[in-house]
Amino acid sequence: MYTTPFDYHRASNLDDALKLLADNPDAKLLAGGHSLIPTMKLRLASPSALIDISALDELRGIRTDGDTLILGAGVTHSELLYDKTVAEYAPLMPDMARWVGDPMVRNRGTVGGVVAHADPAADYPAGLLTLGAQFKLKSAGGERVVGVDDYFMGMFETALQEGEIVTEIHIPRQVGKGAYEKFRHPASHYAIVGVAVVASPEGVKIAMTGAGPKAVRLGQIEAAIGTNLSDENIKSATENGVDAGSLLSDRFASAEYRAHLAGVLARRALMRVK
Repeated sequence: MYTTPFDYHRASNLDDALKLLADNPDAKLLAGGHSLIPTMKLRLASPSALIDISALDELRGIRTDGDTLILGAGVTHSELLYDKTVAEYAPLMPDMARWVGDPMVRNRGTVGGVVAHADPAADYPAGLLTLGAQFKLKSAGGERVVGVDDYFMGMFETALQEGEIVTEIHIPRQVGKGAYEKFRHPASHYAIVGVAVVASPEGVKIAMTGAGPKAVRLGQIEAAIGTNLSDENIKSATENGVDAGSLLSDRFASAEYRAHLAGVLARRALMRVK
């Protein structure tokens, strides 16, 4: 299918992008485009204009500030996969990036695009929940920082307000081992269910994506595990640790099957971080 007609603007810098967004409130931002373009072709989205921010240096780069890893929103999945600083500060991120799409998607798609789009089957939201990430959002009127617990609000719904752009993702240095396990759709490679785990001396943080309207923490399993990562406790905690009541049922998997998968994937991830 073809998209509806739209205007195309290529932003010259971040301020230009913010002005274009303020002047075109129905516009969509274009970075990698791997989520936006398919939805436009299916007429699920019909923006009046696209604002291309893919070449903005202000949204690129990986750096650190003390014990915080700072990712520009324009950082690609491939950069996350292979960057040595990311591997040192937040090794869970490359463990998730390896699951994203295929080489073409990983070379063009961006971490900021995933965060802004908030697809319920995206990989990163689960990991960012376990890592305690924060997002810097900027508009023509200023900027603010929103924590991950308050950012993802629902299916394709975030705390982003009109005229705002995600500019940076801040990730506290990962304490303890992390792992991401995923059961993916064979064609799209999106998560039917994905589970991220970070285990530290204080306990475990576990989050699930793909199974519901947004990524969520698996608090029941977290509480049952505590700091006891024995094989027996992992098996017991994950056996019936996910309630199917709030999960999605579709042509790919029932809510009950997703609940079962979440337990299996949580068990696999927990075994990797022992």
